[in-house]
Amino acid sequence: MTALLELSDVEVRYGAVRALRGVSLEVRQGEIVAVLGSNGAGKTTTLRTVSGLLRPVGGQVRFEGRRIDGTPPHRIVGGGISHVPEGRRIFAQMSVLENLEMGAFQRRGSTADELELVYGLFPVLKERRRQAGGTLSGGEQQMLAIGRALMSRPRLLLLDEPSMGLAPMVVARIFTILADIKRTGTTLLLVEQNAAQALAVADRGYVLETGEVVMSGSAADLAGDDRIRAAYLGEALT
Repeated sequence: MTALLELSDVEVRYGAVRALRGVSLEVRQGEIVAVLGSNGAGKTTTLRTVSGLLRPVGGQVRFEGRRIDGTPPHRIVGGGISHVPEGRRIFAQMSVLENLEMGAFQRRGSTADELELVYGLFPVLKERRRQAGGTLSGGEQQMLAIGRALMSRPRLLLLDEPSMGLAPMVVARIFTILADIKRTGTTLLLVEQNAAQALAVADRGYVLETGEVVMSGSAADLAGDDRIRAAYLGEALT
């Protein structure tokens, strides 16, 4: 199967620091792919490179077979990739509806279909559409951030730590919704420190350490690997 997204030997630097060291990975149409790793492993840098916020100094990023490394972020969004950043970054003073409409700023004409999709996934956003985004709970703000990204009807959705700072019950709900989003036909690339939740919904995964891919495979294989269980699932080796 042809990759929807493909990173080939991507290198990214912050000054003299090599943040990504020859990272290669692929995401196929209809998958959820998880990128796991500790803080500083290069997970967020990977997403920011795909979305055009960072420009690699080596390697290539291809989306639907076309190179996008070096492409401005707004053109990447227009080309079918949306990015939900770490920390949500909603517009706190704007209403829920206004936040969602901002996600569709590049679309022309009615956004009724997109709103129907988002409200179907997140009914609470419809109930609170006139409410200021900053008054929502943390879980609701995360739903709003995801909903805003979906308003552009992306073919690929990038998610950076969607479970961060959320209660366990809310995290479970968020990951259930991510599986629902996959069923709508959207492909997901998920960066997440909660390895158990990520591997429970993912098809495949990659493990990053100090900017390099050190392991990859099916989600089931990674979840069953002793090294992954010890490092990321909190299980002691026997």
